[in-house]
Amino acid sequence: MSSVDGIDTQAKWGHVLAWFKWTYAIMSPIAGYVADRFGRTRVICFSLFVWSADTWATGHVTSYEQLVATRAIMGLSEAFYIPAALALIADHHSGATRSRAVGVHQIGIYIGVMIGSMGGYAADNPDIGWRLAFSVLGIAGMVYALPLWKFLRDTPRDPEAPIAKPLGAASELLGNHNFRLLLLYFTLPALAGWVVRDWMPSVLQKDLGLTQGLAGVSAVVWWQGAAIFSAIGGGWLADRWMQRSHRGRQQVSALGMAIIMPALLGVGIVIGLGSLPLAIAFLVLFGIGWGLFDSNNMPILSQIARPDQRATGYGLMNFASITFGGFADIGFGWLRDHDVPLNLIFGCFAGIACLSAWLVLRIDTRECDKS
Repeated sequence: MSSVDGIDTQAKWGHVLAWFKWTYAIMSPIAGYVADRFGRTRVICFSLFVWSADTWATGHVTSYEQLVATRAIMGLSEAFYIPAALALIADHHSGATRSRAVGVHQIGIYIGVMIGSMGGYAADNPDIGWRLAFSVLGIAGMVYALPLWKFLRDTPRDPEAPIAKPLGAASELLGNHNFRLLLLYFTLPALAGWVVRDWMPSVLQKDLGLTQGLAGVSAVVWWQGAAIFSAIGGGWLADRWMQRSHRGRQQVSALGMAIIMPALLGVGIVIGLGSLPLAIAFLVLFGIGWGLFDSNNMPILSQIARPDQRATGYGLMNFASITFGGFADIGFGWLRDHDVPLNLIFGCFAGIACLSAWLVLRIDTRECDKS
């Protein structure tokens, strides 16, 4: 970021990205338990307000240390949102519509990332600048959190349901073999997912000689746009497939991994060849696979965990995936500083996607949905 002192290597930028993820990861299991214990809606509204205030503050940083601090706070606020929001959706939707509902929710995230990718144009425009964009978005989010507190509602709770202690809830989930498989499955693809989302604009800018604005749009809009349609289609397909097999959601998710494998291989190869159109084509393929994966994680979790464990379970999943995602960001920055070929890096990610497809199909959901 221009006018922020102290960012002089790609590895340092990797640390900025990693601090967001590590804070996010550490707080995710706690945030999930809080949502299970005290209600989803309060946690969601709190998260939005803090996230928005921190967005505003980010627009006013002047040093590398301040930027790292605001990114860490951003990770804390987001940690409280995702487990609570997806658990709330699972509460309100039965197995017949759950994947579709989660897919529609993920669309909002994809659209937000797409709009955020336009920030490069704002940064390039001296009349706007990235600081003004952060300030305006932060104020808008804080204002939006107020009516959301009034209108968002939890589903009714059973007053006689037992209340698990934090360590007890985590211990019960981690003692479940199927949850451990889902935890590993959720974590491995996230390594590539975070690198694509965080580093692809920089990769396209450096390797293909694009402007900051064009690199941001090319690296994000196309694959996130593909993920929108894939999340809707993947949710619908998984819900329909579940009418025939209790493994329907797993199979749709494994299909996503099968699509992600050639996408990652292709991205690494064609960027090395200097082809932007082919890079975009393979990023679109990656987005299709990602939408199938992303729309089915909470629905699969709902088949193996009770309603009072779902936010905690997703928090644990976030803890694992984002912790290693942070290391992936730093590792990718280090590899870039040492000129390791992109085709080798993304080839490794493709192999991880192959392993992930096998893992998700090993989850035993024969006990069926625990609604």
